[in-house]
Amino acid sequence: MKKIIVYLFVVFTFYNCGSLVNSQKSNVDVNAGTYLKYINKEDLSRHLYIVAGDEMGGRDTGSEGQKKAGEYIINFYKSLGIDYPKGADSYYQKVPSEFMTKAFSSKKISDSENIWAFIPGSKYPNEIIVISAHYDHVGTKNDEIYNGADDDGSGTVALLEMAQAFAQAKKEGNGPKRSILFLHVTAEEKGLHGSRYYAENPLFPLKNTVVDINIDMIGRVDPSHKENPNYIYVIGSDRLSTELHDINEEMNTKYVNLNLDYKYNDRKDPERIYFRSDHYNFAKNGVPSIFFFNGVHEDYHKPSDTPDKINYELMTKRAQLAFADAWEIANRKTRILADRNGE
Repeated sequence: MKKIIVYLFVVFTFYNCGSLVNSQKSNVDVNAGTYLKYINKEDLSRHLYIVAGDEMGGRDTGSEGQKKAGEYIINFYKSLGIDYPKGADSYYQKVPSEFMTKAFSSKKISDSENIWAFIPGSKYPNEIIVISAHYDHVGTKNDEIYNGADDDGSGTVALLEMAQAFAQAKKEGNGPKRSILFLHVTAEEKGLHGSRYYAENPLFPLKNTVVDINIDMIGRVDPSHKENPNYIYVIGSDRLSTELHDINEEMNTKYVNLNLDYKYNDRKDPERIYFRSDHYNFAKNGVPSIFFFNGVHEDYHKPSDTPDKINYELMTKRAQLAFADAWEIANRKTRILADRNGE
């Protein structure tokens, strides 16, 4: 009888130790690469042909078409089981007309909304990773629809795919340790108003915001890279945080191997691109920020910026890099530091 008990004890112990080792190993192996496949060109294309379709009318700020695009965005988050953030009463943050109308202009901008969706962190829920993109464009002019497929339909749908990857990870027990706020801002084309409104009326204190990862135009190739399109412009990554810059370099080498072009990160950039997208409203408030951008192309702000002209394979790699950055920052042991002065 004792021999049988000893035998069973040994078998049971061996089995459980083996299970523990396998469990520990699986946790070590779970990294951003495990979920990159949930960001793919087929889904990006499917979303973009809807978000930047003619029925959205160019998504002008406060327009019916923009609101339709917003409904599509929200319904997709609902399908993933991703709710709006705790403390909000819906997926919308209203941005009132008077906030967006400039004092020296008589042109009225309609009320509009930022859209937010939220995955709470499992270990550091009060530390927030913001992933942003603007979902407005310039509307319809002279009966021509400005679809804005690249600007910024590409960033808009990249957020949806990143959300899908994080949702799958959470479903498998690998949700982010820090919280993720997916923030679709309005009125970028009118003057960065949606992101400015959030920065001035944050749902979570900006001091709790670890980083803003901003995606604005990642679906096309600019004239400077026609011969070598495997690139992305990286802007702002080193202005406030050494770690953010290093993480992006590391994630790129590890997963996608894009050529990282820092042309527009030059402090003497005559086009001042650093100041012209939504990340800047976080950066000017001391939040480390990184902005992914493919540069200006021949269809920029024209009716010809349509979904059929997007390089979906390249867009996928760029979205995957943004996801890998978010994953790493959300799951590392310590919060990234803002150790630079922003200049």
